Amino acid sequence: MPLERISVIIPTRNEEKLLGSCLDQFTPEIKKQFGIEVIVSDGGSSDSTLAIAARSADKVLQFEDSGKRQTIAGGRNSGAQHAKGNIFVFLNADTQIPRISKFFERISRHMNADPSLVALAVKVQVMPEDRTITDRLFHGFFNQYVRVLNFFGMGMGRGECQIVLRSAFEKIGGYNESLAAGEDFDLYKRLHELGKIRFDGKLLVYESPRRYRKYGYAKVYGQWIRNGVSVLFRKKASSEIWEEVR
Repeated sequence: MPLERISVIIPTRNEEKLLGSCLDQFTPEIKKQFGIEVIVSDGGSSDSTLAIAARSADKVLQFEDSGKRQTIAGGRNSGAQHAKGNIFVFLNADTQIPRISKFFERISRHMNADPSLVALAVKVQVMPEDRTITDRLFHGFFNQYVRVLNFFGMGMGRGECQIVLRSAFEKIGGYNESLAAGEDFDLYKRLHELGKIRFDGKLLVYESPRRYRKYGYAKVYGQWIRNGVSVLFRKKASSEIWEEVR
C-alpha cells in the first residue's frame, strides 16, 4: 500500500441523502491505485451524515464549537490540517466523478509535468439523469467563463471540485474561514499569485441540481456574482450564511 499522495476532503452538513453515493466512488481499488485517503469534515450534522461517513471514509472530523456555525471554508481547512497527501482534492458531498480512474490519472500527470502548476480547475455539469436543456446552456456558458478567466490569469475554480497542491495551499494559509460564500473564488485568486492554474475540460465532475431547482439559475448566478464582487473589492462575502439545500 503506497503512502497517501492524494487527499480527498469532503465538507459536510446534513448530507445523508447524497454522501453515500459520493463516498462509494472511492473503492478500495481506486484508493490503492492512486494512494487516496478520503476525509469527511463535518460541520455539525443532525442527521445520519456522520454514521454514513464512518462506514466509508478514512477519517471523519467533527466540528464541536456549538457557539458558532462552521463555514464550508472552515470545514475544508480542518480536513486539510488532518490530511497526509501532497495534492488536495476538495469535493462537495453532492459531486460525482465519471471515469474516476482517468480523472486521477490526469491530475497526477498535470501535477508531475509542470512544476509551476499550483491548482487545477475542472469542468462541471449537472448529473446526466437530472440534466435539462437549461442546465446544459448554463453550465456550457459557465465552464467557458472559468476557462477564459484562467486563460487570462484571473484565477478561478468551481467549489464543487478544487484541486490544489498542498504546498501552495499551506503557503497562502488555506481558505478564508470568515467567508460564508465566495471562498472558492478567493482561494484561487490568491493561489494565482503563487503560480499557474490550469482549466482542463477533460477533468469533469457532475453535481446535483438541487440549488438550481429550488432557487432558479438567475438567483443562484446573481448570488455568485454579488459574492464574487464583494470578495474581490471588499474582502468579505455579501452573504452572511450560505443556506443549506437538502
